[in-house]
Amino acid sequence: MAAAGSNTTEVDVSRRGGVYVPPFRLKQMMQTMDKSSTEYQKLMWNALKKSINGVVNKVNAQNLRNMMEEVFRENLDWGKGLFCRAVMRAQAASPIFTNVFAALVAVINTKLPEVGDLIVKRVISHFKKAYARNDKAMLMSLAKFLAHFINQKVVHEVLGLELMILLLDKPTHDSVEVAVVFFKTAGKTLQEIAPKGFLVVQERLRSIATEKSTLEPRTQNRIMSLFDVIKTNFADYPDVIEELDLVEEEDQITHQLSLDETYDVQQNLDFFKARDDFVEMQQQYEEVKLEILGEDDDSEPEDPADAAAAAAAAQQPEEQQESEDVRNMTGDEVKALRRTIYLTINNNIQHDAAAHKLLKGPCEGYTNGEHLAAMLIDTCAMARTYIRYHGLLAERFCLLSRNYQEAFENEFAHQYSMVYNYETPKIRNIARLFAHILQTDALPWEVLRHIKLNENDTTAGSRIFIKILFNELAELMGLAKLCQRLNDDVLAPYVSGLFPRDTAKNTRFAINFFTAIKLGGLTEELREHLENLPQVIPDLPDSVSDSDSSSSSSSSSSSSDSSDSSSSSSSDSSSSSSSVPTKKKKRRKKDSR
Repeated sequence: MAAAGSNTTEVDVSRRGGVYVPPFRLKQMMQTMDKSSTEYQKLMWNALKKSINGVVNKVNAQNLRNMMEEVFRENLDWGKGLFCRAVMRAQAASPIFTNVFAALVAVINTKLPEVGDLIVKRVISHFKKAYARNDKAMLMSLAKFLAHFINQKVVHEVLGLELMILLLDKPTHDSVEVAVVFFKTAGKTLQEIAPKGFLVVQERLRSIATEKSTLEPRTQNRIMSLFDVIKTNFADYPDVIEELDLVEEEDQITHQLSLDETYDVQQNLDFFKARDDFVEMQQQYEEVKLEILGEDDDSEPEDPADAAAAAAAAQQPEEQQESEDVRNMTGDEVKALRRTIYLTINNNIQHDAAAHKLLKGPCEGYTNGEHLAAMLIDTCAMARTYIRYHGLLAERFCLLSRNYQEAFENEFAHQYSMVYNYETPKIRNIARLFAHILQTDALPWEVLRHIKLNENDTTAGSRIFIKILFNELAELMGLAKLCQRLNDDVLAPYVSGLFPRDTAKNTRFAINFFTAIKLGGLTEELREHLENLPQVIPDLPDSVSDSDSSSSSSSSSSSSDSSDSSSSSSSDSSSSSSSVPTKKKKRRKKDSR
């Protein structure tokens, strides 16, 4: 009997699908099992899989708001592969509910962006495979899914434009039909946030419809029906219906993905794999779930030990608590803050919208200026080319508060001191950003005091920075206005390092540098200073002057002796010269005889 009883507590988890165990019996077994064992993890995995499939299959437009709490109660961090698989299967089986599943993903994406990123990557991968196989039904379904992701701001609209270019590059009956369905679904969103791209796609469709091609009349009629929809401003094709508009604009996280990239879809997450840190992972998600859903009213009473610890913490001095806050702020909170700033900067196209979201979120109350300036400059430096959006955003914050202005002043000094470590593209982006906020007077020109233009205080990187900075200023302001600004008497103490007058060597170096970068007009006053510079002879010590005087006296005496000798020699030479003709005369007489 004991053996039989012990056998009933074992479950064959190795079989596909497992075996059926009554719920009450399963609960008893799980209470006695080791929570870190593989058997326990397998049971939890199967339960999670069934629960996620049940929740996904129950959602609709009416109950989605109420079902979100049930969705977040499942461990989506561990089962994100299962969730993505369940959503994609449900969408493929019921394309009419594509907007509901997209709204479900959009809500989860605000709290767990890695889940949203993974499902979009999988949809893109499946779309490319279906396009290669020319699977029209699958292409139609996945195109609608991507269109609703764009409507919900889960993915950037550039992905939609790339999809239309791919489908209309070499148009066929199927590709044009898929493009028309996609454009009807996401056209209103593209028209609002990417009007230029919208017009390009519209013109391409018009040219396909009007040119004499081999397309069927049915396909051309679909294109003409699309233009009728555009004329009505997509009245019958709203981007997001009211029941599914569940995400606030400031909470949206948009992923920038492309059809040209190949992504790792992490198929291994769809299958069970035992984890050594299973218990810790479960505890971490419990904390995440508590943060998302908040505390429940029917939660268990607090442990007396925890209550005592909380009371002791409340009685700590305020200074100690503040110091703990400071220590926390230097660790994970700073990383989270900078990540939020980075995502907000990259997930917006208009600088005004980005500034508004930052001020309502991590920079509320004009705080965290140093982190904002650092992340904005780092984001600008990492871009392939300079984007004016970053300069406009920096200008907006500098004009908004003195705190942000001081933060950018400190960043100017820091970036210039570390510029020798950067590559040329990064130097170019940083210099052009500072040139923009300087020419708009958002940043005071007194920051130029950090630049010392001479051979000893500059490196190759700093010279590149100065060159790009002033070339950009000259292009934005004009050389005459830039020269007038730099020659201002108020600014003179702060640009003395740029136009040094301490030594002739440094002056010539600055003149040659600005001449080499084709900005020699800035050095006219410096050239005049160099021309009027007197040739100063340094004062010599007394010992040297005494030796010079003695040497001069000796040289004078020697010169007098030499003059006497020269006079005597000249007299001798004259006498010798006078005697020579007499000898000639005597010889002539002898010859006459």
